[in-house]
Amino acid sequence: MGFVPGAWRRALLVAMLAATAGGVAAQPLQLPPVDEGAQDLDWLRFKAHLLEALANRDQKFLLGIVDPRVRNLSGTDGVAEFRKLWEPQSADSTLWSELAKILFLGGVNVKREKGALEFCAPYVHYRWPQDAPEDADGAVIARDALLKAKPAASAPTLKALSYDVVKVLDWEVADEDKSSAQKWVQIESGAATGYLPEEQIRSPLEYRACFARAGATWRLTALEVGE
Repeated sequence: MGFVPGAWRRALLVAMLAATAGGVAAQPLQLPPVDEGAQDLDWLRFKAHLLEALANRDQKFLLGIVDPRVRNLSGTDGVAEFRKLWEPQSADSTLWSELAKILFLGGVNVKREKGALEFCAPYVHYRWPQDAPEDADGAVIARDALLKAKPAASAPTLKALSYDVVKVLDWEVADEDKSSAQKWVQIESGAATGYLPEEQIRSPLEYRACFARAGATWRLTALEVGE
């Protein structure tokens, strides 16, 4: 059969489209940070006061901003349940550190039923990509996070990740140096399997908090976990 220009062009176009599709599929899925409260001066002032209260273990301030109908991780609403779950009277309560971690990450505005608007953080839960693979369960929350071959700062670096959505193999891995308190997370990114410091990755199912305006201040309307 002789040379057929039309058929050749069609074959070339199909090959180019296939190559392009393959290149797009090979790109890592990312979840860039979002903070819709960064320009809200009222929120920023309140956030600064709350962070100071958390650092000082200020139970009075904290309980003073908890909404009477606060949504709790147990599914039971209210301040009494909040106090039972978090024990804010204890300086060792995980409440102080967990809420601070949440506040240091960006958040988004969420419209609830009946038109209520809340500011909720962190963004990881509320902006989780709908097209994320089913086995993806963590998002890198840092730029140029170094993926290590072993759970140790001195281990060889496999590659750098910036806001990648990844598959987590183990959420808590001890450092190879037994004297180090650093915890690592084992992940799979593309063809590479390695370790990131636990503070550089977050699950969309981890603790999250919501706040709503209440006159001249804000109220904590939710401190939840899970889906």
